[in-house]
Amino acid sequence: MMFLCDFTNSSKELAIEGLTADSREVKSGYLFGSLNDDKYIADAIEKGAVAILTHIDTQISIPANVEVIRSENPARDFAKAAAKFFGGQPQNVAAITGTNGKTSIADFVRQILTAMGYKAASNGTLGLIKGNLPPIPSPNTTPVSVTLQKELSELAKDGYDYLAIEASSHGLQQYRLGGVKVNVAGFTNLSRDHLDYHKNMENYLQAKLILFADNLQEDGCAVLNADIDEFASIVEACGNKKIISYGYKGKELKLLKALPLPHGQRLKLEYFGKEMEIDIPLAGEFQAMNILCALGMVAELTGKPEEVIKHVSEIVGAKGRMEMVAQTKNGAAVYIDYAHTPDALENVIKALRPHANGNIVVVFGCGGNRDAGKRPIMGKIANDLADVVYVTDDNPRFENAEEIRNQILAACPKATNIADRKEAIKTAIDNLNAGDVLIVAGKGHETGQYVQGKILPFSDHDAIVEACKK
Repeated sequence: MMFLCDFTNSSKELAIEGLTADSREVKSGYLFGSLNDDKYIADAIEKGAVAILTHIDTQISIPANVEVIRSENPARDFAKAAAKFFGGQPQNVAAITGTNGKTSIADFVRQILTAMGYKAASNGTLGLIKGNLPPIPSPNTTPVSVTLQKELSELAKDGYDYLAIEASSHGLQQYRLGGVKVNVAGFTNLSRDHLDYHKNMENYLQAKLILFADNLQEDGCAVLNADIDEFASIVEACGNKKIISYGYKGKELKLLKALPLPHGQRLKLEYFGKEMEIDIPLAGEFQAMNILCALGMVAELTGKPEEVIKHVSEIVGAKGRMEMVAQTKNGAAVYIDYAHTPDALENVIKALRPHANGNIVVVFGCGGNRDAGKRPIMGKIANDLADVVYVTDDNPRFENAEEIRNQILAACPKATNIADRKEAIKTAIDNLNAGDVLIVAGKGHETGQYVQGKILPFSDHDAIVEACKK
């Protein structure tokens, strides 16, 4: 089937049959997006590409029968081309960015909307989730633009009017969300992560602000954490767009107090001017913040704040996000959390401390081929805040796993070093006493361990359940 696709930088409309930024996937009649390296253009043309989207300064000979589209920002315009090609998205899109909380908030937004009777989906680290159906896995938090636009189009055709999507800093910087029209954009927090890619915190922040400058519609709304240092900068980036703020300093959603309960917490808050108390089945102050962000986003999307608040008690925590997986025979609790940054590890330990009558025990490691600077930082956090620590392997990827552990251990003298993650989890569980809380951090929902180019089957969840049975 042929599609007409028009481009802002092209002098005419083009009839194309598909598009890709991977020259290996080019077929006859395709548009090829040359986003990083022009050496693949010749290969794409040989495979039948009828159009090439490339940088404005590209110096390469292209046959006259192949349309050349030159752009100052090829990645952004390629994403817009994908949006035009697939032609559709859910009418109401909420996008969440920030270092931590994106997955939980996207999941909460979908859950609340579904409970309200809307046809809603979420997309991100957990994959594509439609309503209450099982997730469809995705290799990236934010899928590449062609995959994303195809998914959005299919969701719209299937009658999904609402979508909550995670907007990662990589996805924003690479304009994978280019062409996505966002109605409500949320910002959670900013702490150290991905500096191997962004180099410094200012670049990291600017990548996230692309969501508010490029994707959020002029009549859209930004739901922002008023307690973070970057709040004023984000408000400025939003221009004249509507702002809903949340947190202890929030205006529309002001948290007054969070009281820990055995199976969650009670929040006292001002909700759009009305003081109230609500119980949520989730532990940790940061989960309270995530709930507030989700409430603000759904209230804005639906225009029904009074109805939205009724469904908070029904929320289930996102898989692998401070998820209570098991209790030992003596009653100790075992949690899994995806915490793989200093801020996230600190938050989850502090969040679960009020729920422990005994020790806080932590099992964690750090990923290879990622920001190495955070390893000693996380080691010190575990050493200072936890009572018992086991340092183990996370996803070493192509790095030496022992060296990664040593970098953590240098700042965590109280830790026991156990390379094998399954053995570390078993050892921790075998030594738990009544009232202790164990946190297995870093991998969350993942079902594989990335070692030297191979993904080996491994699940923290399965390892915990097995160890607790013995």
